[in-house]
Amino acid sequence: MKASQARVLLTGACGGIGQATTAALTRAGAAVLLAGRSPARLSAQVRAVQARLPDVQLDWHEVDLQQSVSIAALARHAADWQCNVVIHCAGVPEFGHFDTTAPDRIAQVLSTNLLAPMLLSQALLPHLKSLPHAQIVCVGSVLGAIGLPGYSVYSASKFGLRGFSQALRRELHDTTVRVQYLGPRGTRTAFNSSEVNDYNRATGSATDPPKAVAQALLQLLEAETAERFLGFPEKLAVRLNGLAPTLLDGAFDKHRASLPMRMKHLPHAPSHSEEMKNAH
Repeated sequence: MKASQARVLLTGACGGIGQATTAALTRAGAAVLLAGRSPARLSAQVRAVQARLPDVQLDWHEVDLQQSVSIAALARHAADWQCNVVIHCAGVPEFGHFDTTAPDRIAQVLSTNLLAPMLLSQALLPHLKSLPHAQIVCVGSVLGAIGLPGYSVYSASKFGLRGFSQALRRELHDTTVRVQYLGPRGTRTAFNSSEVNDYNRATGSATDPPKAVAQALLQLLEAETAERFLGFPEKLAVRLNGLAPTLLDGAFDKHRASLPMRMKHLPHAPSHSEEMKNAH
């Protein structure tokens, strides 16, 4: 679908990738409905974009992706708004030793990164299937195809998102709805903690600016490619890991050694309200 024909519902709109995607889509002529947790940030983002592009069709809707009622309300609003593209860009990070990760935090990551896109897609499917053409785009990660030390929980959420995308794509093959998956590598946004940045430097892991991810997302949308991963050697590693998963097991000794010092296990997850506004 050409961007100029797209009416896009974008979750995680206030995050680094979300903001860059909004800019790329609107410059290409798309109408965009921004969804996120902060009305103040969303409205400010709309004003900033419209100051540059006064003719752009831009709106926003507050949503809490931890709440099924809020997701359902967003779906109704997006259907009334006549969206024909859904981009699942919201997400929360998790990095560190699995055995010190709080159970509440595991539930939060899986709920936001996996369950929320599933519930929102399900709620919007009747509307999307009624259209001549529609697309669902899941913004995942290369960590949805390669499991790295320190990312057990995050990878679980993104492996699940990729599996959901693949299965739904095949399920809807005889309909007018196309399902796609984009797997960025590390992206230079506030999504990354200082520990993650230290880990990337220690392991020589390359990162991309959010504009590069947004441009790849725009290209994916218009080309209607089923799946795309970003970066080299990440693309090669995805292929190798898919063909022979145990082949790479010994290649991540440096990554394991570069994990941060173990912290005392916490019974409850800390507040991550700012992380909910980012996406990866």
